[in-house]
Amino acid sequence: MQATVSDVIKIIEKIAPSMLAEKWDNPGLQVGRTDWPVKTAWVALDPAHDVIAAACRSKVDILITHHPLIINPLKCIDFGSVAGNLIHLAAVNRLSIFSAHTNLDCAKDGLNDLLASRIGLKNTRALSRADSSGKCKFVVYVPAKYETKILEALFETGAGIIGSYTCCSFRNNGKGTFRPGSTAKPFTGETGEISDVDEVKIEAVAVKQEIPAIIAHIRESHPYETMAYDVYPLYEYDNPDGLGRVGELEEEMNFRLFAQKIKEKLALKSIRLAGNPELFVTHAAVCTGSGSSLMKDFFKSEAQVYITGDIRYHDARTAEAEGRGLIDIGHFASEYMVVEALAKRIKGMIRKAGYDVSVKACGIERDPFHIL
Repeated sequence: MQATVSDVIKIIEKIAPSMLAEKWDNPGLQVGRTDWPVKTAWVALDPAHDVIAAACRSKVDILITHHPLIINPLKCIDFGSVAGNLIHLAAVNRLSIFSAHTNLDCAKDGLNDLLASRIGLKNTRALSRADSSGKCKFVVYVPAKYETKILEALFETGAGIIGSYTCCSFRNNGKGTFRPGSTAKPFTGETGEISDVDEVKIEAVAVKQEIPAIIAHIRESHPYETMAYDVYPLYEYDNPDGLGRVGELEEEMNFRLFAQKIKEKLALKSIRLAGNPELFVTHAAVCTGSGSSLMKDFFKSEAQVYITGDIRYHDARTAEAEGRGLIDIGHFASEYMVVEALAKRIKGMIRKAGYDVSVKACGIERDPFHIL
């Protein structure tokens, strides 16, 4: 079955919902059109020139990257600039570029869970919980005989996602009462008289931004002239999504040995350490990419050691003063592992959906830093 860019995006949204992204971030479609057909997809860490050029030479239809091509607003698209040149190159070769950035970092089974798993942490939780203010509870009231029809319409909108489960809802039976006005055209009952009807209350979790589209879609199937519905904001106390992870080591060990094991498990040439090498470690925290923004969350946690990239000098001094340890594995090393894993996951979901799309991990990327 032929897939479009939009179809691929819907699959990625199931893996890393864009609503989980940080407010400053810019995930999503960077270049291209959602109605362009897709036969070949590549997954890469960065939308760098060599990656985009190779994708164009290979006739790739969509390039899925972790880091966005566009973060800051562009005042103009100058084809002579770095960003403009990449946009032009992608456009003339009909290459769509899509990014899943901090939403992939935050998502359950996303990049931070991958790193935590690779280094052997167990019983993990988010180091900094994601903002769940974008979620709400949508409730609609429907005549009992129309229950199934409205439920199907609700699930067609994509509402009802809880963790790894879809089509989640709850229903209650009850009595609805109403008195139609003189200008009303009631589905049942008489004008000016109080009527009651057997109704079902259907509720499901939804994304706040999608509520207008959900209401419009359900109205097409709802029998009432005036559809009754409610929308409630939600706060998920036990939200598994968020930046970073903190968990337990398989066995207690000192900081020096723990760091050496991480270096071996991740096949790294070098790592940077800060803190007492003899520090006793039972719990550790991780954050893929640049983790300096979560230092306060690390200090509030039970973790003795924090593994991330791009650690600053003063972060190291603060960790020393707090009696904690830091391990800088590098920005690239902390994230590049997601390329192969994400390609494999997307490939499986595309195959399950019945689309004829080839999905591959881009294998040409290298850490921009060299060790002498």
